[in-house]
Amino acid sequence: MACAFTILTQSVSHDIALIDSNEQKLQGEMMDLQHGSVFVKSPKIQASTDYSVTANSRVCIVTAGARQKEGETRLDLVQRNTDIFKSIIPQLVKYSPNTILIIVSNPVDILTYVAWKISGLPRNRVIGSGTNLDSARFRFLISQKLNVAARSCHGWIVGEHGDTSIPVWSSVNVAGVRLMDLNPDFGKDNDKEKWASLHKQVVDSAYEVIKLKGYTSWAIGLSVSMIVSAITKNLNTLHALSTLVQGLHGVDEEVFLSVPCVIGENGITSIVKQILTKEEQEKLQKSAKLMHGIQADLKF
Repeated sequence: MACAFTILTQSVSHDIALIDSNEQKLQGEMMDLQHGSVFVKSPKIQASTDYSVTANSRVCIVTAGARQKEGETRLDLVQRNTDIFKSIIPQLVKYSPNTILIIVSNPVDILTYVAWKISGLPRNRVIGSGTNLDSARFRFLISQKLNVAARSCHGWIVGEHGDTSIPVWSSVNVAGVRLMDLNPDFGKDNDKEKWASLHKQVVDSAYEVIKLKGYTSWAIGLSVSMIVSAITKNLNTLHALSTLVQGLHGVDEEVFLSVPCVIGENGITSIVKQILTKEEQEKLQKSAKLMHGIQADLKF
């Protein structure tokens, strides 16, 4: 609902269809949004348990799945949510064969792979929300430490949206000035300024929000809205998105992980190959092997 609300209020789309298995809650959410129609640009809001209401959607956002519990990692959810996807993805593609799928459910990298396999869609049209939010959290924390606006801080989290994500310390910069050039130990364990603790905060932040309020919503809603806007408006903007990375940075496995992607009306149009340090590449390859190992045990 945070995704739907943000897409509506930011005028990304005025035609939204909601699908859920809980019909009573679904109707309540639809009515609640509809009652606010006068405050946005007269949207068309539909809701149903029948997937036919989604016909000819340009973008389908999948947030469905078992909710992550306190103390549970994203990877613990994998088989439960794979089973849920087997009933969702074929229906979406049946009614919208030309759609672009955006997967938000966790563990997002593996479930994006699952959606790609089940849907039969080309790789550029199956996209995971990935580390787009992790990168935003990273930039926010950098901004807090430097007392500079978050939008003026540039840094990327790549790899898994989870515990093995990789902060690309080598490219973190403000106004083109790399922080590693100012501090050679930047992001390392022996760094006196303790920048490495920021990545731990990024990894722990979702768990902390879940512990405090039970789930995450607003930040991921804003992140997804920006991704959808890039598609509907053909912006060709860069986001850290989960995509097929086989052959990139020495990754041999058929896995989805986040890297900087250019996204427009056709989905992911290209990938920016970052200049990673040897250590960063090795961590990405390790993350890929972990994902691949878990995928091998999946029952489709």
